[in-house]
Amino acid sequence: MIKILAVDDDKGILMLIKNVLEKEGYTVTVLSDPLEAVHVNLQEYQLILLDVMMPGKDGFAFCYEIRGQVDCPILFLTAKTEEADLMQGLGLGGDDYITKPFGIGELRARVSAHLRRENRERKHAVSVGGVCFQIQAKRVVVNGTELNLTKSEYAICEYLALNHGQVFSKERIYEHVFGYDKESDSSVITEHVKNIRAKFKKEGLDEIETVWGIGYRWK
Repeated sequence: MIKILAVDDDKGILMLIKNVLEKEGYTVTVLSDPLEAVHVNLQEYQLILLDVMMPGKDGFAFCYEIRGQVDCPILFLTAKTEEADLMQGLGLGGDDYITKPFGIGELRARVSAHLRRENRERKHAVSVGGVCFQIQAKRVVVNGTELNLTKSEYAICEYLALNHGQVFSKERIYEHVFGYDKESDSSVITEHVKNIRAKFKKEGLDEIETVWGIGYRWK
């Protein structure tokens, strides 16, 4: 049974999420206060929906605190429109965001897409240049050192590397990685690539090339 945790100070939103997702067969736990999460075993959840604007502790701070404890996708629920704020959350370990107000269909599709990604079968290891992708473990190793990539960052790297030389638009990358086609979310890919580059740079690597006006490719 897939378990989902939703944290939002708006109880109406929580009831909507619970009703919609439980009809899809998921078990949904809802919290109106992130401070209540200290009494919850976060590792038992396969996906977390996290509101950004909450009193006491905002969603970004909560994400930063729990990312070391959980390996599941974290999706932000946000009414914010400032891109810099949204991208900050991805840098703290979030995978994606859903902008309020959202429709029932979008909520179902986005949750389903991220859970499908988690269940994709991984079988082997592949080396591309000096970068080793351990597909089963979803790890990237360079010169014997594992890079500390989030799942979303890893998935982007794997997709580009296994298709090295090909150019992919941000929208195409988003659709492949998250399994959901939504053009406006291409900014998520931009921020993830920025974070990936920063981590690769520490190892003396510059593997992802921007093809202006088109997208990205693995060199």
